[in-house]
Amino acid sequence: MEITHATSSSCDLSAAADGDNSTAGSMPNRNVKVIPLEHPATRSFSSPSSSSSSYAVPLINRWVSKLKSMTLVQWLELFVPCSRWMRTYRWREYLQADLIAGITVGVMLVPQAMSYAKLAGLQPIYGLYSSFVPIFVYAIFGSSRQLAIGPVALVSLLVSNVLSSIADSSDELYTELAILLALMVGIFECIMGLLRLGWLLRFISRSVISGFTTASAIVIALSQIKYFLGYDIARSSKIVSLFESIITGADEFLWPPFVMGSVILAILLAMKHLGKSRKSLRFLQAAAPITAVVLGTTFMKIFHPSSISVVGDIPQGLPKFSLPNDFEYVKSLIPTALLITGVAILESVGIAKALAAKNGYELDSNQELFGLGVANVFGSFFSSYPTTGSFSRSAVNHESGAKTGLSGITTGIIIVCALLFLTELFTDIPLCALAAIVISAVMGLVDYDEAIFLWHVDKRDFLLWTITCTTTLFLGWLFACFRNP
Repeated sequence: MEITHATSSSCDLSAAADGDNSTAGSMPNRNVKVIPLEHPATRSFSSPSSSSSSYAVPLINRWVSKLKSMTLVQWLELFVPCSRWMRTYRWREYLQADLIAGITVGVMLVPQAMSYAKLAGLQPIYGLYSSFVPIFVYAIFGSSRQLAIGPVALVSLLVSNVLSSIADSSDELYTELAILLALMVGIFECIMGLLRLGWLLRFISRSVISGFTTASAIVIALSQIKYFLGYDIARSSKIVSLFESIITGADEFLWPPFVMGSVILAILLAMKHLGKSRKSLRFLQAAAPITAVVLGTTFMKIFHPSSISVVGDIPQGLPKFSLPNDFEYVKSLIPTALLITGVAILESVGIAKALAAKNGYELDSNQELFGLGVANVFGSFFSSYPTTGSFSRSAVNHESGAKTGLSGITTGIIIVCALLFLTELFTDIPLCALAAIVISAVMGLVDYDEAIFLWHVDKRDFLLWTITCTTTLFLGWLFACFRNP
C-alpha cells in the first residue's frame, strides 16, 4: 500500500520515514512517496489567470475531442432529439398506443387550454394558440417522449398577476405582453439549457416547492370563484385581498352560475376519483374536462339562461406569424420570466425524468430545458403565452400508453382540428364550467400530505413549508420568491 504525503520539507520527512521503519520491528514496510509542497511564496504571480487556464485547457481539449469523435447520427440526436425514437420506431407495437394517448390528451387539453387562458386574463382562443405550435416544436426538440406541454394553471396565474399591474386585461397591450413573456421565458430556458445550468435549482428545498405550490393552488381556486358567484372580484395573488373583494360584492351574488358551477365541479371530482381508484375506469380522468364542457354547453343551448356568462365568439383558423413587440417592458417582466423558467425546471424536467425512468430511456435535463425553450420561442411567433409541461396531462399520456413523441404530434393535430372546425361550438361554453375545470385541476396541487409527512419527520422542514405557504398566501408570490430569505 502506498501512502502519499505532502510537506514543505522533503528531507525531514525522508528522515522521519527512515526512523519509523527502523523502529517498527514487526510492522511491515510501507512505501512512502514524498511530494514537496510548493509554498505560495515560491509561485510566480506574473499571470493571475494561469491557474484557471491550466484547468480550462484540459476541459476544452476534452470537449473538442468529444465533438470530433461524434458521428453523424450522434450530431443529429444532439440537435434533433426526436430522431432517437424515430430511428427505432416499432410501427405495429407503438402506433396504436401513441394515437390513442394523443387523442385522449387532445380531448383533455382543448377545454383545459381555454380555462387556463381565462385564468391568465386572456381570451380563450389564446389557450388553443398556446397548445398549437409549442406542441409540434417540442415533439421535435424535446427529449421526453411522454411529457405533455401546453398552458398550465400556475404559469397562467403568474402571467395574470404580473400583467394586471401593467395593463387592463381587455387592452391589446395585455395580450402583447403575454406573448412577449413567452419569448423571454423561451430565451432564458434556451440559455440555461445550453450553459447546462439546470442544476442550480436543485438547491431549492422540496418543502419550499411544496409550500409555494400549495399556496398558489389555493389562490388559483379563489380567483376562479368569481365565475361561480356571478360578479367580478379583484385580480390579486394575496388571499386577504381576494376575500375582501368576495365579501364586498356579495350583494351581486347570482344563484344560476353557482348551482351550475358546483354541479359540474362535483361531476369532475367524482370522475377523477373513479378514474384514479379503478383501473378499468381510468378513461374517466381524461374525459372529465370535455364532459364538463359538453354538459354545460348543452344546458346553455337548451335553456339560454341570461345570468350565466359564456365564452362568446372565438375566431376560427390558425394563428398568423407575427413577432412580439413592446420590448420597453422587458425589464419589468424579467422577474416573472425567471420565475416561470424555474417552474419549468422544477415541474417539467422533474416529471420528464420520472417518465423516462419508467419507460426505460435516458433523459438529459439540460437538453429537455432547451427543448422547452425552443417551443416557447417559436410559440411566441404564433400568439402563444408561456407554456410548460403539465403534471396531469403527462400522467394521462403515460397511463394511456404513449410510447414516443408521436402522441404529442397527435395531440397537436387535435388542436389544429379544433381551431379549424370546432370554434363555433365553443361560443356557448359557460365560464363557470371552465372555472370548475381549473379548480378541479389545482385541487390536486394542495400538498397537505407533504406537510403531514414533514411534521412527523423533520420539524425544521415543516416550519420552512409553513413559512413559504403563509408568505405566498398573505404577501403574494412575488414577495415569497424574491424577498423571502
